[in-house]
Amino acid sequence: MLRYTLMRLGIFVGCLVVVWGLVYSGLAPRGLGDSNGLWIVTLALLLSAPISFVVLRKERDRASVQVVRRVDRMKANMEANRSQEDSADETSRAQGQAS
Repeated sequence: MLRYTLMRLGIFVGCLVVVWGLVYSGLAPRGLGDSNGLWIVTLALLLSAPISFVVLRKERDRASVQVVRRVDRMKANMEANRSQEDSADETSRAQGQAS
């Protein structure tokens, strides 16, 4: 998961550098007034999203498998805890009725 995040961040930073270079060289339009920084970040986000979607497909699939495993493990732990609580409750009720 960390690897996917770092790769996605790397693609964004690469797009940010390219967009910054294009804007300051005059090949891409500048933002209005003082919004130039926001304009550059927005363009970089718009460019990096589809690139990440295509380029990082395999890594995203690997990360999703890890997330599914983690969720399944948590569900199993919760079910084990629930069954322990149920058995303890049944035992205490049985002892209470026997008294």
